[in-house]
Amino acid sequence: MKYIKPITLLLLTTLFVVVLSRNWGTVPAFGPLLSPFKGFWQNAEAKTDRTDQTVKINGTSQPVSVVYDDTGVPHVFAQNDYDVYFAQGFVTARDRLWQMEFQTHAAAGRVSEIVGERAIELDRYNRRLGMGYAAEQALKGMMANEASMAVVQAYTDGINAYIKQLSPAKYPLEYKLLGYAPEPWTPLKCALLLKQMTQTLASGADDLMMANVLQKYGREVTANLFPNYPAQESPIIPAGTKWDFTPLNVPAPPADSVPGSTLTFRWKEHDPSIGSNNWAIGPEKSATGYPILANDPHLQLNLPSIWYQVQLVTPTLNVYGASLPGSPGVIIGFNRQVAWGVTNVASDVLDFYKIRFKDARHKEYWHDNQWKAVRERVEVIKVKGRPDVTDTIRYTHHGPVVYLDNEKPFRSNIPVGYAARWVAHEVTNELTCFYILNRARNYDDYVRALAQYGSPAQNFVFADVNKDIAISPNGKFPLKWKEQGKFLLDGSNPAHDWQGWIPAEHNPRVRNPPRGFVSSANQFSTDPSYPYYLNWVFAPAERGMRINDRLTAMKQATPDSLRQLQNDNVNLRAANFLPVMLPLVNPQGLTEPQQNAFSALRSWNYRNDVDAVGATLFTEWLTLLYKSIWDDEFSREGQQPMRYPTYDRTLQLMTKEPSARWFDNVNTANRKESMSDLVNMSFRQTIDSLVRQHGSFGTEWVWGKHKGTDIRHLIPGLDAFSALDVQNGGGGSVVNATTERHGPSWRMVVALGPQPKAYGVYPGGQSGNPGSPYYLNLLETWRRGELNDLLYLQAPTDKNPRIQSTLILSPTK
Repeated sequence: MKYIKPITLLLLTTLFVVVLSRNWGTVPAFGPLLSPFKGFWQNAEAKTDRTDQTVKINGTSQPVSVVYDDTGVPHVFAQNDYDVYFAQGFVTARDRLWQMEFQTHAAAGRVSEIVGERAIELDRYNRRLGMGYAAEQALKGMMANEASMAVVQAYTDGINAYIKQLSPAKYPLEYKLLGYAPEPWTPLKCALLLKQMTQTLASGADDLMMANVLQKYGREVTANLFPNYPAQESPIIPAGTKWDFTPLNVPAPPADSVPGSTLTFRWKEHDPSIGSNNWAIGPEKSATGYPILANDPHLQLNLPSIWYQVQLVTPTLNVYGASLPGSPGVIIGFNRQVAWGVTNVASDVLDFYKIRFKDARHKEYWHDNQWKAVRERVEVIKVKGRPDVTDTIRYTHHGPVVYLDNEKPFRSNIPVGYAARWVAHEVTNELTCFYILNRARNYDDYVRALAQYGSPAQNFVFADVNKDIAISPNGKFPLKWKEQGKFLLDGSNPAHDWQGWIPAEHNPRVRNPPRGFVSSANQFSTDPSYPYYLNWVFAPAERGMRINDRLTAMKQATPDSLRQLQNDNVNLRAANFLPVMLPLVNPQGLTEPQQNAFSALRSWNYRNDVDAVGATLFTEWLTLLYKSIWDDEFSREGQQPMRYPTYDRTLQLMTKEPSARWFDNVNTANRKESMSDLVNMSFRQTIDSLVRQHGSFGTEWVWGKHKGTDIRHLIPGLDAFSALDVQNGGGGSVVNATTERHGPSWRMVVALGPQPKAYGVYPGGQSGNPGSPYYLNLLETWRRGELNDLLYLQAPTDKNPRIQSTLILSPTK
């Protein structure tokens, strides 16, 4: 009997060890995670852990000094290009290895390898879109250029040098949580990372929903509700700018420009929360007599942070700025002579073609009066804990067939498919653009760099010490007839094919305009005088108009003037809509919360400040009113999904056509609603909804608490590693475009002069390790709308109290 208890404990202990040491389906073993020798305890860091260190490493030709400052930013000093990019790869992997690799897994359609069958549809989607093919095309471009080939190889070698010396105990925590290990880096992963950004910024399309609008309402109504230029706009290239080129002949649209039939196929629209601001003021507006440049790209706010700050220095290079973890060089930044930044253009570079196959085998498709063979690409999706999934993607000359009619989400057996013609599938080399920009000295270098850029199309703002400022909506733009791609295209008609490319030198551009500044906020690139078609719809004009109004009035501006503009919370959309909406509200019969809300809106100053109740009331009210006007005739759900007319067109209807038929709800057969009816009904419903959410009218209704910006870890549901309910102002249509999940992912201001002075911050930190003091150390500065001084060193021996430690990468040979 005396042996029963110890034997039982031994058996239970053995069972416990076995249970914790094995995987259970897609659930990784917990034992290694809890181990004090190689589990999550090994990932804890303190600032004091970063001390001077020398690492013997096989790869660099000469010693490289990496100076770390008090915010965790590495300043890399090398004697040649190879060593500086090798070191950039090494230190970026040191801080962000899991993020880099996970993002490339996602782009390649390989998440199922990590998390199991729950990610199969995501992986299938990315493979159907041709993300792997797009990366292979990009890699061709990189490897065809001697400089970019050397850069990407050096960066790859640096990442692999870090991985080779990494023990399992020091694997980033996410590898331990998900139960897998890093794999060797390849140049293709750099291409995948860049294509993921193209997917984020340039893979939205509404041509399928617009085809349904046209099918249901005809050309006259469609043209009326969906015009090709808005009623209010302040284009990026100032109206009236003269074009200094002779345009190519633009192809004429064919008579039968849209194939018939209603579409049930859905595709994601352009996300209105994805955007950015940038501008540069000329010397005449600046207190320093030199240009000042600002940029804040708006993306989904994630942890680890989207960007990674770095300074790269060689005898011929000294550049500082934000890089993308997984891609070499600096994407947004400055050197001694120039500064630059980017915002998304949102040109129409993804078009869908309706493909007719010969039969259900899908081996041939009809084009130009003949059957043509498809090219098949077999994709094998490896699934953790499950058998592999095989998918065959058919490629036409347009591009990959994203879905067939007999597949999800289709419901018919007709041999029809939808092919995606996407600029991301072209052979381009964006790295060359940034390689030149990082070394640029003047406007001519800027123009030369932009000629190398493909996708995603960006508004490149520029300033230099020669007192030039410029901006260009720039990228590889297809040469199209007007409205080509506004609707579904006919994959059998060669007249519907893309007809070539707009020459790079014909991309819109302005240098030193008379108004003394250049700017962009994702609005229309040009006025209608530009001879080429880029798109029919861009971001709403409010942010751009507000920026331009403030820059027009600005004098003797300082970097802090531009920082304040980045944090501007004035809501022009509210200033336009509320004077129309409020007079229609009938105060009779309002409940007490409704009366309080009505009074608050009447006294609101149109600012989306953190403590503003008016911002909450207006945002929710307009959202519901907008849906009430359009959803009955233009539902985005069901068998015929359609897009709504824009807010700009809606405001125009409310002010100039208040009796338009669109205000009547066609689903209420026994009554005819007026605009006033919808305004009153939506107002009451909005306030009642807010009462249910927040209780009685009061401080819980303020904008910061209602909006509650979340900055989430890349692994869904990992709240412990996220920053939730961050209290700040802003909004999707204001300059400070901070929403619930999106916002300024990097704010930067650069004052040029004999010595550049720069400021910047992002919501997170340099480290991707949740156990590091550099994981969230920049968040509060970002939340308050402040900026950090960016330490721009000239030599590794510079003395500065902000320098914390130095890492020496010393060659083993």
